[in-house]
Parts: sequence; structure tokens; C-alpha cells
Amino acid sequence: MRLRTKALLAVALVLGGLVLLTLLTSTLYRIPSPAMELTFHCARPQPGCEGDKMDRIIVSRVWYRLRDPAPGDVVAFRAPEPAAVACGGLPGERPVFIKRIIAGPGDRWREQSGFIHVNGERLDEPYVDPLRRDQETIPEKTVPNGEYLLLGDNRSMSCDSRRWGTVPRGNLIGPVFAVYWPLGRIGFR
Repeated sequence: MRLRTKALLAVALVLGGLVLLTLLTSTLYRIPSPAMELTFHCARPQPGCEGDKMDRIIVSRVWYRLRDPAPGDVVAFRAPEPAAVACGGLPGERPVFIKRIIAGPGDRWREQSGFIHVNGERLDEPYVDPLRRDQETIPEKTVPNGEYLLLGDNRSMSCDSRRWGTVPRGNLIGPVFAVYWPLGRIGFR
């Protein structure tokens, strides 16, 4: 076998192995609601959706075994029962939601006229479109140990921790690391 053929075969095997490893350690989800617009798109004609097709995403199930969740991570998580009920589900349902981690265990947070403050500092949130920010004010609260504050990027249309509370670490499935569909939106996040 020629050297070039061997090199191409080796590259193909490595790439195939990486794809297989990704599939075995990840879960695929779709974006059904406008809560994360414009970061991820849901499909029109649903109100607030920007896409012709809903984004399909890949979530790592092993990443949080290697490191702790951090503010700024966009994560998939099993919604606590109060979240399912507050967001229009039925008691006993445990749907998977996609939201952004805003604050972690022990952090103090509040919302003032639609802007989030963590530990006394107003967050710089370039992922929140000014036209999609709400005008709520929520007094300061502390995130309990082992829990996280999770908010949608489309604050005016997101049913999130502001309504139903923080999320235990054990409910986090993992971070979103790529969009795999539609073709025009493929990429790593």
C-alpha cells in the first residue's frame, strides 16, 4: 500500500472514530420554542420563532464529568417538576429544556428592569437581543449549593428559573456543543 493511501486511511479511521465517539457520548435534541432565540432557532409560524426549520443540536453527556458547569454554558437539563407545570406541562412530566447558566452555587442574583445582576455586578449579555429583553424586576436571591440559575436568551418569551426556581446539578445533562441541522446553521457553539 502506498504511503498516501495509508495516510488517507489513517485520517478516515481517526475521523470515523471521533464521529462514533461523539455519537456514543452525546444526545441529539431539537429547539421547539423561542426561549433561546436568536442563539438557537425554532420554526415559524410559531410566535417568536426566526427559523424556517428548527435547529437540531448535539449535547455532550460526558463533559460535566470532566469539569464543573460554568456561567455562560448553554445546557440541556431535565426540568424539575415545578418547571414542567409552570411552563404548561402536566404534573409528573420531566421534559428536557435548553437554557443558559447565569449563576452557580452561592451566587447572589437579581433582575432589575430586565437586566441580570450577579454578585452585585450587571452582566454583559451580548446574546440577549435588546428587543427580546423583558422589563421584570426580581429582588436579590442566592442560588442554593449544588444548584444553578438557568435563563433563556429570549427573556421576554422564556419560561425559566425566574418563574420556577433553580436547577439541581444532577438534572444537568450537558452543554450544547454543536448545531447539526439545518445545513445553513451547522457549527460548533
